[in-house]
Amino acid sequence: MEQLSNDRLTIAVDAKGAELQSIKDSEGREYLWQADPNYWPRHSPILFPIVCGLWKDTFRIDGHEYKMKRHGFARDMEFRLLRKADDRVTFVLESDRCTMALYPYHFHLSVTYRLEDNKIHVVWHVYNHGRKEMHFQIGGHPAFYVPGIKEGEPIKGVMRFDEQGVVDRVFGDVEGCIRPGREELKTEDGLWPFSEETFKNDAVIIDQCQLHSVTLLNPDGSDAVSVNFNAPAVGIWTPYGKHAPFVCIEPWYGLHDTVAYQGEFRDKHLMNHLQPGSSFMSEYVIKIGE
Repeated sequence: MEQLSNDRLTIAVDAKGAELQSIKDSEGREYLWQADPNYWPRHSPILFPIVCGLWKDTFRIDGHEYKMKRHGFARDMEFRLLRKADDRVTFVLESDRCTMALYPYHFHLSVTYRLEDNKIHVVWHVYNHGRKEMHFQIGGHPAFYVPGIKEGEPIKGVMRFDEQGVVDRVFGDVEGCIRPGREELKTEDGLWPFSEETFKNDAVIIDQCQLHSVTLLNPDGSDAVSVNFNAPAVGIWTPYGKHAPFVCIEPWYGLHDTVAYQGEFRDKHLMNHLQPGSSFMSEYVIKIGE
């Protein structure tokens, strides 16, 4: 486990999955969900090389079929510590025989966590070191305690979106895939109240670059945690019916398959493409407090 600290925050990152494990403020208050398996046994997994589900857990590349479970394999693999400085740490995962059997591309995936005051910059760098075009998706899945909610209580709270106009969602609740139809979310000046029933159809998925910032509010209306991103989609989720005291705010460069999708992997909606020798880099930022 690697730790970084400044005068505002202390974070911990595990080499398995290069997963963020803890975010504490200067008073020792924990903000990141602590992976109680009775609710959900993860903290902040990295989603790669797919985001969410494939239809029948199957995808096709050049006519060949491959199998992959929801959210891909990176979250369960051991990353290598590449470098560490006072304010940042970088882990790397490289393709090998095991990954090639699941996903036939030569890749280099690095994940950097950088502390800046009360912010955590989460930086993804994907490099194609193969000889053919590579197709991939990537996303974050950080889970945060909902302020004012005790274990066993029905979840409820308020988020603030950076878009104060009309925001709508899609549904990924048919065998983990996107079904037809969209639904408007009711907000008031960007404020969006949520409860246990909000998640009865699984994650609330907001795509089409509608949002670039989602803030979880304290009961008094002040900022608890903000997630800022340039990703084209964001998922908001907690396990329905469990009264789990956390909610995930998930920036995604990718989406589920549509129901009954039978096309090529490269043609999926929100797919990223890399020519040989080229790279992709992006980040999202977690901000604690005001």
